[in-house]
Order: sequence, then structure tokens, then C-alpha cells
Amino acid sequence: MTIILTLDLGTNGARAGIYDTDARGLIAKAESPYPTRHLPPNRAEQDPEDWWSALGLAVRAAMAEAGSPKIAAITVATFSSTVVVADKKGRPLAPAILWMDARASAEALASEGIDHPVLAYCGGSNAVEWLVPKAMWLARHEPDLWSRTEVICEALDFVNFRLTGEWAGSMMNATCKWNYDSRAREFCRDLYDQLGVPELADRLPQRIVDIGAVIGTLDPGVARDWGIDPGAIVVQGGIDAHMGSFGADCIAPGSMLLIGGTSNVHLTQVPDDGAKITGVWGPYPHALTPDLRMIEGGQVSAGSILKWLSQDIFGIDNSDLPELLDQVEKIEPADTRLLALDFWMGNRTPYRDARLRGAFLGLSLSHDRASLYRAAVTAVALGSANVISDLEAQGVMIDRIVLAGGIMRNQVWLQATIDAIGKPVGLAPDDNLTLYGNAVAAAVGLGLWPDLKAAAAALRPDIQAVDPDMDRHAQYRQLLAQYRHAVDVMKPLLHDLADGKIAGGVT
Repeated sequence: MTIILTLDLGTNGARAGIYDTDARGLIAKAESPYPTRHLPPNRAEQDPEDWWSALGLAVRAAMAEAGSPKIAAITVATFSSTVVVADKKGRPLAPAILWMDARASAEALASEGIDHPVLAYCGGSNAVEWLVPKAMWLARHEPDLWSRTEVICEALDFVNFRLTGEWAGSMMNATCKWNYDSRAREFCRDLYDQLGVPELADRLPQRIVDIGAVIGTLDPGVARDWGIDPGAIVVQGGIDAHMGSFGADCIAPGSMLLIGGTSNVHLTQVPDDGAKITGVWGPYPHALTPDLRMIEGGQVSAGSILKWLSQDIFGIDNSDLPELLDQVEKIEPADTRLLALDFWMGNRTPYRDARLRGAFLGLSLSHDRASLYRAAVTAVALGSANVISDLEAQGVMIDRIVLAGGIMRNQVWLQATIDAIGKPVGLAPDDNLTLYGNAVAAAVGLGLWPDLKAAAAALRPDIQAVDPDMDRHAQYRQLLAQYRHAVDVMKPLLHDLADGKIAGGVT
């Protein structure tokens, strides 16, 4: 029996799982929340020390539930593009800039005019969410803080440093978010120079470690604090949703993992044949596995829209939500006579537009909470279907889809997504496949399987097949056409609103 500690740092809290490779599953898990500070107009921050405290609470609780087994290996996954500035000893110098923070939109646009081969890996330009534009923003707007920064990294690197005392970046994060050249395995100093942050290459973690490779041994002090026997190894993980691809065994071309949560992520791989694919992040060579290119689609706002609507606008807490969902479930998607756009925090794919904004169209005084919620659910589901439809139009084969994440706890949203896509999907047995994917990586680091592909196939959980309602899918097809048309028509106005412009272009 080999026991693995698998850790997942998400937007709302830390999760810890105890995974048994013989049982092929989790034998215990726990979680602990931490707060986010939202600042106008588009900022979001967290305290890295809150992450560390929450991880300790979650680990100790999971270990107690499992009976304090001997841990052989630890793998961490975290939300990506949540940027920490620290000194070399791992002490944060400022709050972490959360992935959804959009302060660096101007800096992201700066990459669009640069012709550099590594930008082709990410569709030709950087996203506002990523580390590089945020570093550019810090250098421009917080020069004193930037001058004191010895290490700029992501949440994953910060946690792994606390675990091992080693600064080590993940090949996945570096390739997807740092403009790292994964083919040459080197930082693109010339690109950073063109972007105005030549010092960035020296402030990032210098050691880039493949997923499934060993970073180091768990720090003895952390082992004592968490109640873990000394000697456990720490194995490199990556981005939380992306690590779920290993947990779902969605590695081969043609398969897709769709994680529905605060945001949505669509992950698939394509052959490393050089074919151009637009409107997505990627294709990233070697980011997930060495022999393929990974595509990342997604929606910046998804479950966060539904939570905002029910809790912040309607004032409904979780105990009263089932009653609302019962009402919503009885409404056909087209019967609301409403069309909503799911761009509360911009669009990730296929429009790659941080300046798009959300909308409700067709409102009348007869609309109530249930119809508004149904329209919002429909918008999020259409956004998911739009990503898949756009990829298929470009020749990307998608014949196996696995759904996981917080969407599993909202049956209305789950079914709407399945129906909007119009394909059979598999439902994961656990809403957090990231914890399973981390176990795959740790098992490779321990030498239990020769590579990630073999380990993912061996540890693959049972997946429940679910078919769409094709009558409802016909409604969603018509609504998707309206959704796309609305984006085309309203884009200039949505941009003006995002920029704070009023009639006549006055800001």
C-alpha cells in the first residue's frame, strides 16, 4: 500500500486528500477556506500566508480522518496565474494578485504587436490573467515593490518552496503562463526585454521541473507541524484544472476534460504537427505530456456568476438555493425570452477579449428570479458549447468529454451544459479530479509507473455516462446562434462600458 498526500489550492480554499494507490481512490479529504479581497474596478487579491494556514488545517484534518498513515509522496496543484512577489526566503512582500485580477489589461495588449515564435504557443498574445502582464504592471505602477522583489512566482511555486526550501517552477505553468520556451527549455530573455521587464528572467524560479519529477524532500519542520513522518518526497504538479486531466485520463487527442467551477476550463490535446488553432490558449507543446500540444479553453466567469446572482443579488443562501433550482428546472431555456452573455470578467475563449462584459437582454417587468437565473445558467452553458463548437470548426476532434468540478453540485447547471453541448459526457465520481491527477503525478515520481500516460490509465476512476436531452439541445443550438450574434453586435458598446466611456467617447 502506497499513500500519497494530494493538495489543491483553489480560488476559495485549500483541499487535502489522502490517496491510496491500492484502493485507486481517496480514503480521506478535508478543506479549509480563505478570503479574497475584491477592489474596484477589476482587482482581486489574497494573502499567501492564508493559503499556508489553510493547507495546514486541511492536511491535519485529512490525516486524522485517515488514521495518520505514512505518506510516501506529496503533489500540489494550485490555481494558475495567481502571482506572488517575495524575497528569496519565501516571505511575501505584498498580497498575491489573483488570477481573475484584470489590472494588467493594457500590459497584456502590449504583446499583440510583437512577433516572437514563443507567442505562437499561446495563440499570438498574452492574457491579462497571466504572470508576465502582471509583472509588467508591477514594474510600471509599483516600481519600489518591483525593485525589492527577489522572486516572482505563482501560488504553486510558493507552496512548493514552503514544502521543500527549493524554488522550482512547473513545466506546465512556465509553458502556459510565463512565455517559457518548452522546446528549448529556456526563458525568452529577448521577449521579456521587448515587453519592458528584462529582469523577469532572473526573478522567476530558475529550475523548471516536469510534472511527475521530484522537487525534493519534505522539510522536517513542516512534517512535524502537519503530523507527517519525515522522508516524504515532493513531486511536481501544476495548474489545478489541468492536473485533473490525469485524474480523468483525458490525455489522448479526442478527449476533453471540462472543469466547471468558479471559472470553467476546457482541456484537450492535439498532435504536435504544427497545425494552427486560434481562439484558445495554446497549443502549448509539452505542457501536459512531452509528446503532444495542450489546448486550454475556458470561461473566466461561470459558477461565480450563478453565486453572484443568487447570493449577492437575490440574497439567497445555500439552504434556500434548492427551492430556486426546483423552479428554474421547470423553465425551458427558450421560454424565458431572455438572452444573457456570460462575460462578467471578460472572455477567455474563443474571443480572447478581457474587455467584454456580461449582459441580460430582453428584460421585462414580468421576469422573476427563476427566469433570470435560468437565463444566467443558459449563458454559462452556451459559453461552454461555444468553445467546443469553435474548436470542432477548426478540425479539433472531440469525441470523449468528462465533466467535473463544482458544477456537479448544481444539477440545473450540469444538465444545461450537457444539453447545450449535445454530446454524451462522462461524470467523474468525485467533484475534484485534481486530487486524483496529483496522485498520478506522485505515483510517477515514486517510480510506481513509468510515465504519466501509464499511471493515468492505471488509476483512472469509474466514469458515469450521461446523454443529453436532444430536444433541449435543439433550443440551445438556436440560442447559441443568437448568443454569437449578440457578441458581434454589442462588442463595441461592451468595450466602451469596460473602458468607462460614455456617449461621445468621454471617460
